[in-house]
Amino acid sequence: MINMSDTFNAVLPAEWAPQSGIQLTWPHAGTDWAHMLTEVQVCFAAIAREITQRELLLIVTPEPEEVKKQISATVNMQNVRFMECETNDTWARDHGAITMLDSEGASLLDFMFNGWGLKFASDKDNLITRQAVKVGFLNGRYVNRLGFVLEGGSIESDGLGTLLTTSECLLSPNRNGQMSRDEIEDYLCSVFHLKQVLWLDHGYLAGDDTDSHVDTLARLCSPDTIAYVQCTDMQDEHYEALHQMEEQLKTFRTLNGNPYRLLALPMVDKIEEEGERLPATYANFLIMNDAVLYPTYRQPENDQRAKEVLQGAFPEYEIVGIDCRTLIKQHGSLHCVTMQYPAGVLK
Repeated sequence: MINMSDTFNAVLPAEWAPQSGIQLTWPHAGTDWAHMLTEVQVCFAAIAREITQRELLLIVTPEPEEVKKQISATVNMQNVRFMECETNDTWARDHGAITMLDSEGASLLDFMFNGWGLKFASDKDNLITRQAVKVGFLNGRYVNRLGFVLEGGSIESDGLGTLLTTSECLLSPNRNGQMSRDEIEDYLCSVFHLKQVLWLDHGYLAGDDTDSHVDTLARLCSPDTIAYVQCTDMQDEHYEALHQMEEQLKTFRTLNGNPYRLLALPMVDKIEEEGERLPATYANFLIMNDAVLYPTYRQPENDQRAKEVLQGAFPEYEIVGIDCRTLIKQHGSLHCVTMQYPAGVLK
């Protein structure tokens, strides 16, 4: 085990830093997807197809042979690695390793995942990172951070020392409730070698189980650009909170003291399942080496507008939409089911 506070020049890379590959934790009959398993596996296969056209893909599953049957006809199998492992669910963003880079290479930080504040079982998912390092799928120094609850979807890094997060999530009493806001910020600054933490105090999505993960609301696209969900319908239940979030974003400054370039993503028109509003958001996109995969929701005008905004944020990237209506039925979307690993990490 290595103490990251003693590591020379350690950084928490931005998502747009060069990558070796992506992790997906595959849905199976023992997950909450059991009642719609074929439907969600089709969605995962579509994500896998786009990933393997560009990068390596690590699939974590207790059923590797079954998954091979599902995807072999459409996926570049030469870029797939299978790790056989028991899992509770599929949200790799929140149980995957968070990678730090330093002068000696990569450190794979294993934080406690407790089912988004003790809402869901997580005992199997919380063991995935340790096993992935132990059996050699992930290349780097294993760092035990299991004394602190942290999910990858709750933080955004610019790779230069700025962290963007939400107070609703990180101050949740069922995560690190024994710590104050100042103590949590000090901890994050020490572990990730930060120069500033930007706390979003407003914004939520109805139906969200994560207590307002930042990757559902606002995303760093470059050191000076943030894409965020904008609600313009004053009759929408989200209007006031998202308006306050927008106003707070205007007050944020880069490390150079400049305001951020703010790019407004459209609000997804209301989608309901059995009378419950689902947390559909265009902010839940995945940045890859040369492409951005973003969720679509069968709303052609909104889907196209979101693509145009993301193209403005990533002018040299291919912007690829993937239908994620299925994923939001379990209250997450595309970014939530993926975890990227920097260059040299995924073997």
